[in-house]
Order: sequence, then C-alpha cells, then structure tokens
Amino acid sequence: MKQIKTNKIFSELENRVHKISAFQGGSRSGKTYNILIWIIFSYCNKYSNKTISIVRKTGPSLRSSSQRDFFEILRVNDLYSEIYHNKTSNEYYLNGNLIEFFSLDMGSRVRGRKRDLLFVNEANEVDYESWNQLLFRTDGDVIIDYNPHDEFHWIYDKVLDRSDCKLSISTYKDNPFISDTLVSEIERLKETDEDYWRIYGLGLRGKNRSTVFTFSVVDHIPEDAIFLSYGLDFGFSSDESCLLKTYKKDNDLYVQELLYETGLTNPDLANRFADLDLDRRSEIYADSSEPKSIEEIYRLGWNIKGKKKYEINYGIDLIRRHNLHITKDSKNGILELRNYKYIEDKNGNLTNKPMDGQVHFCDALRYSVVHKLGRPNYGRYAIK
Repeated sequence: MKQIKTNKIFSELENRVHKISAFQGGSRSGKTYNILIWIIFSYCNKYSNKTISIVRKTGPSLRSSSQRDFFEILRVNDLYSEIYHNKTSNEYYLNGNLIEFFSLDMGSRVRGRKRDLLFVNEANEVDYESWNQLLFRTDGDVIIDYNPHDEFHWIYDKVLDRSDCKLSISTYKDNPFISDTLVSEIERLKETDEDYWRIYGLGLRGKNRSTVFTFSVVDHIPEDAIFLSYGLDFGFSSDESCLLKTYKKDNDLYVQELLYETGLTNPDLANRFADLDLDRRSEIYADSSEPKSIEEIYRLGWNIKGKKKYEINYGIDLIRRHNLHITKDSKNGILELRNYKYIEDKNGNLTNKPMDGQVHFCDALRYSVVHKLGRPNYGRYAIK
C-alpha cells in the first residue's frame, strides 16, 4: 500500500463531534477525494458490519465522480478485489462493511434500508424531500459536500443552521497535491469573473448574476406605506393562482403574498377575496389574456381589470428602479424571486430574456406595479 496523501478534510472527519459534517468548497479543494479516503482507510478500519451509502442525484454523475474515485483509490492502494464487488447492485464489501452506491433516480433505494453512514456527494443537486428521506434512514453520521454556486438553497437554511452540523470551507489552497497549471487557471478567475472567483476560488456562497430581482425579506409592510393595487395571475389544475398586494414608500416597494393555490375556479377566487377581506373597490390587475375570467369575477362584484399590453422587460425595469421588499410570510413569492433568472445562451452569456414557467408571483407583481407606476405611453416597450 502506498503512502496515503490527505488534506485538512481528512483530519476534520477524524476529529468530528457533530452528526452532520458539511464540506463547502471551491474547485479542486479535494473535498470528495479526501472524504472517500477517510471512509476507506479510517471508518472501514475502525468498524465492521456497517452499511455506508454514497449518493448523488443521477446515475451518470455518480459513476463519473465519487464512484470512479472510490475504486481508483482502492486499486492504487492494492485493495480492490473482484470478489467483493457486486457490479449489478453497485455494492462493495470492505473489511466486513457494505458500501453501496446509488442515485436519486433509483427511488426505491432512496426509501430503502437503513444505513450507518451517509455521504451525499454534490448535495446542492439534491432536492429537499430526498434529503429528508435519506436522513430518516441514517442511524449514524452524515457527510455532505458541495460547491456553493447557488445563492439560495435549502442547505443554507435547513442544514447549516442545525446545532449538530459543522461547516468546513476549503479551497484549492488546502489541496497541496494540485498542479501549478490548475492553480493558475483558478486564480485567473480573479481578473476574468468575480462571481466565479468567489465560488470556485474562495469557496464562498455564490451571488447569482442571472437573478432578475434583488430583494430583502421584511417582517411586515410599514404602516405609512401607500397601497398601490392587487395583482392576480390565473392558474388552475397544475398552475397556481397567485394574488398579492403591493405598497410604496419613497423609493421602496413592498409586496405580500395573499394567495397561492391550484384548482381554484373563478367563483372560488371571488370567495377567497371575500375571505381575505379585500375592499371590493380596490383595483385588482390580472392577465388580460383571460378576458372571460376577468369578466366573470367582475360580475361577481370585484374591481378587476386586465393588464395593458407591454413587454415583460418594461415591468421588470420598473420594479428594479425601486428597492424591493417582500414579507417573510410570502413563502412561495420568496422562492419564486430567488429562482427567477435571466436565460443564458449556449456560451454562458446572459440574455435580457427572463425565464418562463412557474413565475405566477412575479407575473402578478408586474401586473400590480406597472399600472400604478408606469407611464401611460410605454415607449419602446409597447406592443405594436
């Protein structure tokens, strides 16, 4: 067996006292490789009859990363044996311990048997529900690693805030075995891409340059803020109907989500308005592509109007001229704003076209704001 080369990640696992060890790091910091070395040479030497699960989101990514590295480490150190490798089930036995590899697209494995040690590779790819299912079936310790390229993620709010979790941040400087060529490439990011340098060079949480809106979360709308209007985006079976209200104070916009629900007919919406104690005289701006729905709700006694025709970017530009605040109880709205991004072209360059799809809150926000703060003449944004 060759001499084992490790970095600080190995040492931190050796001295861990928390249930969850979270390794956040930049490019080439040696996170995954050192975690695998620790599993092979430390955990599997100290224990026997343990089940260890190594997990990633998809099968191809699992096979090309942590699974490949695991078997490379075994072979380099003359530890690999075909006898102990079940290639059909992606399992390997080491010193009486079972190491199993599976991906989240293997649903039965996610909700399968219990384990003693869990390693989730590139955990930021994993959805929160799958994370919980994995956690519920883990009796012992949990290890996760990830690049922090997401500005918002459940890892930051649901894992790192736990009292039994310890965060470790590593960078390429913590990896003494990286080549000078790779060091130069990473450090080149200092001059070429500030955001990438922050994430992949310094291992710090990303600030997504493609996010359409920047905003803050507030406890409530100030009492002296001026009411603008309600915004409504229609939905039904698979799309949510969203109702919100907007307020303005100086150069600040305040927004609060009131309704975000599927399966609502027009009479249902009218009943919800009454339940929310909306003033029937207050203006509600909705999508004019559904004139029948607007007319029906209007006949039910609500002051609803269709939005005028304008380019989406006009509404975005208008909102971005203000400081945007959203109340903390607007959970769906916060999620939408965090994920509402400009589309990138095939070369990774940002376009001025925002994403389409599940943006009911963002659409309703535009409907509400543009009619109260926009110009009568929409200029270059007008639909001809």
